[in-house]
Formats: sequence, C-alpha cells, structure tokens
Amino acid sequence: MKNRIKQIALIIFFIVLLAFPLVYKRYLAGNDVANPVEAGSTAIERYGFTLTESAKASGIDFRHSAPRLDSKLDHIMDQVASMGAAVSVADFDRDGWQDLYVTNSGEGSRNALFKNLGDDTFRDVTSEVGLDGLNSRENGVSMGAVWGDYDNDGFEDLFLYKWGKPELFHNDGGKSFTRASEQAGLPKWVNANTAIWFDYDRDGKLDLFVGGYYADDVDLWNLKTTRMMPESFEYASNGGRKYLFRNLGDGKFEEAGERLGIKSTRWALAAVAADLRGTGFPDLFIANDYGVSELFFNDGGKKFREVGRQTGVGYAPKSGMTAAVGDVLNQGRFGIYVTNISEEGVLVQGNNLWMPKEGTAGDDIKYENLASAMGVELGGWSFGAQFGDLNNDGFQDIYVTNGNVSLDKEKSYWYDYSKVAGGNRAIISDAANWPPLDGRSLSGYQKKRLWINDGAGSFKEVAQLVGVNDVFDGRSVAMADFSNSGKLDVVVANQKGPLLFYKNTVAPENRWIAFDLEGSMSNRSAIGAQVRVFWNGRQQVQEVSGGSGFCAQNQRRIHFGLGKATAIDRVEIRWPSGKIETVRTPEPNKIHKIKETA
Repeated sequence: MKNRIKQIALIIFFIVLLAFPLVYKRYLAGNDVANPVEAGSTAIERYGFTLTESAKASGIDFRHSAPRLDSKLDHIMDQVASMGAAVSVADFDRDGWQDLYVTNSGEGSRNALFKNLGDDTFRDVTSEVGLDGLNSRENGVSMGAVWGDYDNDGFEDLFLYKWGKPELFHNDGGKSFTRASEQAGLPKWVNANTAIWFDYDRDGKLDLFVGGYYADDVDLWNLKTTRMMPESFEYASNGGRKYLFRNLGDGKFEEAGERLGIKSTRWALAAVAADLRGTGFPDLFIANDYGVSELFFNDGGKKFREVGRQTGVGYAPKSGMTAAVGDVLNQGRFGIYVTNISEEGVLVQGNNLWMPKEGTAGDDIKYENLASAMGVELGGWSFGAQFGDLNNDGFQDIYVTNGNVSLDKEKSYWYDYSKVAGGNRAIISDAANWPPLDGRSLSGYQKKRLWINDGAGSFKEVAQLVGVNDVFDGRSVAMADFSNSGKLDVVVANQKGPLLFYKNTVAPENRWIAFDLEGSMSNRSAIGAQVRVFWNGRQQVQEVSGGSGFCAQNQRRIHFGLGKATAIDRVEIRWPSGKIETVRTPEPNKIHKIKETA
C-alpha cells in the first residue's frame, strides 16, 4: 500500500513539474490562454488587431549589412558596428500611397527606396531615381534618413545622415533625386545617429537638426587613436557635435546651433521636436547614450535653453536610444518615451515614460517617470519605439524593438562589458582596453514588446499574442497606413537582419480618421502642425513629425483611432504659422486632405 502511495505521489510530482512551465507562461502573460503563435481572429477578438509579417509577399526583399571598420576595432567589431539599420516613410511621388526608404551600412551596400504600388505590393526603385552608391569607406555609411520638403515645391526631399558625409537629395518631381549637399553647405563629415526636420523659427521653411554620436574628427575606417570611445558610461560628453541648420530659403543652410544655445557634445542617439509647452514653437528633446537626456526649450525661435534637470528628465544617466512623443492619457498633453537597457540579473535601467506632472505647465512644466507604474519599463536592450493606435480603440499604443548583438546563444559578454563599464575615464575611452567579444552575445535574441494602452493609465504587453515573434536585433520602427484603409502597419529594420513588414488587420467595428495636411503660410510638409480631435467626451492631440524614435520617421499623415464612436464633434488644427482652423463633424473612416487657408 505504501509503495502504491509513493508511486501515485511520484506521478503527481512529475505532472506538476511538466505543467509548471506552461502555467508560469500563462501567469506571465496575464493569465491569457492564447498560444503565443496564435493570432488571427482570436487576437482580433481579444486585442482588436493582429499583425502578419508580409515582407516577401509584399515584394520587399532587403537585408541589412554592417560596416567593417578599422582593424584596430576587430576585437569588438560586432559591438561598435551595431547600428545603421533604419527606416523612414514618405509619399515621395505624391501618388497618394506611402513609400518607404531603408538604409544599409556595409561598404558598397545599397539603401533601398520601395515604391508603394497601391495593391499591397512594393517595388524597389532605388536605381531608377538615382539613389545608388551611397555607402563607402571614403564617404561613410548610412545611419538613417528623414524626409522633408525644404524648398516648399510640394515634393518631399531626402536627408541621409551617416557615419561620414551627410547628404541632401532634392526630389525632382517624384521622378528622380539630385544631390544638393554641396549647395546646401553641409559639413564634410559628421558621425551622426539622429536627424529631424522642424521649423524652429516658424518662418515657413524647414530647418534641420543633426545629432552627432562619435566626435566629428573620428574616421572610423582610419583611426588616428583608439581613444574614441565614451569617457564615461554615465556622464560622457566627448561625443559628436550637435548641428542646427537654419534654412535660408535658396537651397542653402547656415549652421546656427551654437549661436542659438545648442552646444552639447553628448552621445546623441535620438531626437524629437514637439511643442511641449503650448507656446507654438517646437521644443527639442535629445536621448543620449552614456548619459542624461537633454530638453531644450525654444524661446520664440531666437534661443534654446537646456532645462533637463529643471524639468526632471535629465537627472538620471542611462543609455537613451529612442525619443518619441504621444498623448498617452488623452489629456491633450504629450508624454515622452525614452528607451534604455534592461537585462535581468545584470543591469536594469528601465525605459522612461516622462509624463507632465499635474498642475505644471509652460516654463514651469515638470515631468515624472511613470514607465514602471504604467507597465512599459522593461523592454530588454531597447532601441526603436513609436506611439500609434494599432487597434483603433482611441488610445496610443507603443511598439518597441530590441536586441543588441546576437551571436553565440550560450555565451554572454555581459561580465566583461560590466568590467570595462566600471573602469576610470582612461580605461573606458580607449577601445584597446575593451575585452574581446569573441563571438559572445550581448543581450541578443530578445523578444519584442508591443504594449496596448487600456485608456485607464496602464499598458498590456501582447507582442507574441498578436503575431510579433521575431528575435532579430531590432533597431528602427516606423508606422504608416500603407493600404489607405485606416490601419497602421509596422515596418522594422533589423541590424544584420531582414526588413520586416507587419501588415495590420484591425477589428472592423473600431473606427478611425486621418488628416493629410499641406501648409501654405507654414512649411508645405506641415511639420509641427498640431491636430486635436474631440469625440465622445474625449480629446487627443498629435503633431506632424519630421522624425522620431531611433533613426526613424513615421508617415506625416496623422492617424487617430476612434473606438466604436460613430461621430466626431470637431477637429482643431493649429498650423506652424500660428493659424488655427476648426473642422466641424468631419466624417470618420476617411482620409481628409486639408490645405492651410492662406
């Protein structure tokens, strides 16, 4: 009898042991019983949408390659050369369909411009329009690109930033591109990792911010010294220069950053511009690696003031890699999302969601980090992130891509990485002192994060449950309605990996509205225009952006989810010129093209 009881007890033990991983996974998923690979109708019923990776089916065949830098960096090459996969969106030929541009970084590799054919497919037109041959040892390799109509001729021009020679391409009527870098007066070499278009002085002409990573005098293919790394993992200020190019209106730009108060040499990885105080002028936020974030208030287009510590966003040094703004709580105010590093058991910096403190505004605005409280803090080694209402329920969601260097799954570089991080300035800043990577991974093979906003102050992570299962080393994320059907698709650029195109299917009962704006007194791209939609007792504000996230740019068209609402009260558009226009009861489930009244 005793032996029988022991046998039964042993069987029960093994059943519990085998069942524990499944039960634990369900617990981590918030007690959802959905299979991680199950999406389709189940995901739509539960979360309002599902994503299906469709790059090859859509005619998109692109794989990023990394550069091969100076041989003095061979021992840590995979870590140093771990950026350059970027994606940006624009309707370059004004045919009404959003196109996409993706960068490559290997010497001799091709960037690609994919034209949207309007039938759920794309065609590579890079060679046809004259955008070949942009990556080389002599002129540097691409890190990212942003679109903006700098001469107000109605066609979006392309600025390509590199570890190397920055390039400006004029869009010739949507048929070809002409290099305009020399005429524009751009510098010969900038090791840039971020750039955005914005009209900082509201004169109707787009200006350009470019953020350096490595110092400008560093040629990564011909190093004069290996002392070119950050001098600190917390307060490094030996990075690249920050440029603010003022548009003179004749195809030329003048550098005005230092004169206007932007003198930072921190290691910039992302920037975003938005009117955070309601002044009508765009402020500038910079997410810096190896240090603190910086926030520059724009004083009437005449001066910028750095107020990071004053506002709260610049007191904690982290590894800032993205900067994006969103009206998270539908309060008509922007939160700022910054990604950082989290590795369980090693380093938990956590991502930041800087939300305006209640009762603070204008020059006295203060921010508090609510990432943990709202459930969007732990994203792994997070890079690109964007806000967007992916299920059209009326609240902004967050997509985060992650993963740093994926090599040997069984070996980790974290121990040696932490040793150099704890060294003094002389040790850290010299690449020769960094331990060899030796094929080891550094936060590799990570699962992505997709947090849906419940509208009540918290987010739920659903990436795998809605079809996002890749574990590539993600870098850049962009969102756009590529089918003009009222849903945001997601494009992800991966380091040394394929470009992914996640096609969105949204619950049909959730409505939407979109606005395609064109400035007249304002810059023609309408970058900086704010749109406020009022419906069902709610409001939400969005701003036309000239670039956000890590090395990325969403579509310029503004997209709002409306949930199940059948009517909209009104829409208020504040143009960069300062002019305010109101649209009464606009029709939902429609793209509204609106030109600024002259």
